[in-house]
Amino acid sequence: MEGAHCHHVHAPFGSPFAGLIPSTFPPGTDPNVVACFQLADVDGSGFIDDVELHKALSSCDQTFSARTVRLLMHHFTNSNVRKIGPREFSCMFYSLQEWRAKFESFDQDRSGKIDAFELREALRSLGYRISPVVMDLLISRFDKYGGTSRAIEYDNFIECCLTVKGLTEKFKEKDTALCGSATFTYEAFMLTVLPFLIA
Repeated sequence: MEGAHCHHVHAPFGSPFAGLIPSTFPPGTDPNVVACFQLADVDGSGFIDDVELHKALSSCDQTFSARTVRLLMHHFTNSNVRKIGPREFSCMFYSLQEWRAKFESFDQDRSGKIDAFELREALRSLGYRISPVVMDLLISRFDKYGGTSRAIEYDNFIECCLTVKGLTEKFKEKDTALCGSATFTYEAFMLTVLPFLIA
C-alpha cells in the first residue's frame, strides 16, 4: 500500500458490537482520500456511516452495493458498528486500489468480468487455495446472474474476497495448531458467519 500504514482497530474484549476507537489519517495519506472522507463527514464527527461511505465511494468512482459497503465496514473496523473513521477509511481505500489492480490483471480480455478459473487464480495470488467444490459455490453465489454466466464483476469480486478473507481469518484464529481443523461453539460460529450472510 502506498503512502499509509494501516492497522485494524479491534473492538475491545472481542465484542463485535463495541464502539470504535477515534482515529486519524496516517501520515502521507493521499489528500484526495482525505477530501473524499471529509466531504462525506458532513457533521465533522470524525466518523461516517454506511450510507455516507456508500456516497463517498461513489464520488470516488467506486460503485458498490449497500451490502458490499457494509461488508467493507465490518472488515476494516472488525465490528458490526456501521461507522468508519479516517484510518480505517484510508486503509480500505488503498486496499480497494490493490484489489482493483488484481481484478484487472486477471480480466485479460477487459470484459469487466472474471471467470471461475481466473477467480481461482486471483484468490490463489492473494494466498487462498480454494477447492473446486467451494469455488463452484463462490461463483454461484457471487455471479449477479445466479451462476448462469459463470463469471463475476468487480463489485462482486470485492464481496467475494472480503468473504473468503474474513472467514479464513476467523477460522485461523481457532485453528491454533495449524492443522486445518477448528472447533467453534454454536454462538462463536453464528457470530462468525452471520455478518457475511446478512451484512
